[in-house]
Formats: sequence, structure tokens, C-alpha cells
Amino acid sequence: MIFGGAMAVLEGIAAIAKDDLFLATRHYVFEFNLTGWGWVHLIVGILIVFAGCAVLSGALWARYFGVVVAGLGTIANFLWIPYYPLWATVLVGVNLFIVWALCAGMHREADHGRAA
Repeated sequence: MIFGGAMAVLEGIAAIAKDDLFLATRHYVFEFNLTGWGWVHLIVGILIVFAGCAVLSGALWARYFGVVVAGLGTIANFLWIPYYPLWATVLVGVNLFIVWALCAGMHREADHGRAA
């Protein structure tokens, strides 16, 4: 989670700095200016890093929070695909893996609790 969040933070910083590596799209349904998208990715990335650090502490609330913010990261990067297709697709995959890992971890902990 910390790695995925850090990638989103870097994505947000690059967009806020209006780097030349992003595509200019016209007539896109979810069209914001590049700075607006940068702030979205920066905030979501910071939240994902925070959730990753909290998950390392073992708190159950952190797993739920992580699923929510990784889900938001997935949606944000899906909508970001026209601006930077490769980076957005990789982060969609990373965020989906985070959601899967957090949900699978909750299921395993519940099974261990019954066995004991």
C-alpha cells in the first residue's frame, strides 16, 4: 500500500507541476484541468500511504479504511487513463491488488479466530 500510495503522490506532484509527459485530451467526460487531477491524486496517494502505515500496526479499522481509499484510487486512476495510459493502468492494477489483499487478509483472520 505504501508503494502504491507513493506512486500516486508522485503522479499528483507531476500533474500539479504541469509536466510535459501528460496527454492533452479534449471532449473527455471527466475533464478537469491538470492541476485539479494532480490534487486528487496527491490527496488520495497520501491517504493510501497513511492507510498502509496504519495496516502495519494491525488495526482492523485500517483495513477497512485501506479498502475504501484504494477503491477511490482505482476509480481516480481509471478516470485518469486518457492523460497517462500506462501509469494509470499500472496503478489501477496496484490498487485492485491492494483491495484484494486487504479483503483476503480479513477472511484469513476470521478463519484463524474460529480454529482457535
